[in-house]
Amino acid sequence: MTQAPARPRTAPPHDEGLRPVKAAMLVTDLAFLLYWSVALLGLIPAAYAYKDYDDPVMSDWNYSFLPLDVAASATGLASLYLCRRERRTGSPHRTAWRPLMLVSLTLTSTAGLQAVVFWALRGDWSPTWWIPNLALLLFPVPAIVRLTRRAATGPPPGRRAEGSVTSAGGTRP
Repeated sequence: MTQAPARPRTAPPHDEGLRPVKAAMLVTDLAFLLYWSVALLGLIPAAYAYKDYDDPVMSDWNYSFLPLDVAASATGLASLYLCRRERRTGSPHRTAWRPLMLVSLTLTSTAGLQAVVFWALRGDWSPTWWIPNLALLLFPVPAIVRLTRRAATGPPPGRRAEGSVTSAGGTRP
């Protein structure tokens, strides 16, 4: 019994241009989880901590990002998994990764924005906190625009949306 040749792994048309963003998401989502694991275990040396690390209010502010960052990571990693699975199976109708990716990128950008605004209000201009938080704020923006524009315009020409209505009133698979 012979097996059918494996399909080449090429980026589907809906996936073009997202490769750098997906790589940045993977690094960011894993870094969020690593940071929170290290922070919760109390392993961050004071020399590398943010300004006023020992202040309880600052600690509360920092930990207020925990649910936001974990939600960004969970939705981001889930979207990357589903996107990869779609790419492997070649099934173009499974687009569950899109909304998850959009949510993850929005949460990531929001976390960066909140931190940047906070440090600006405090007048703390340390590049060790500004650079990573500006990156969190900005790297998702082009992909958010791309994903929302794609959602507004529908599938590329020549491809039908799943369950689209026919002229006879029925639905197409």
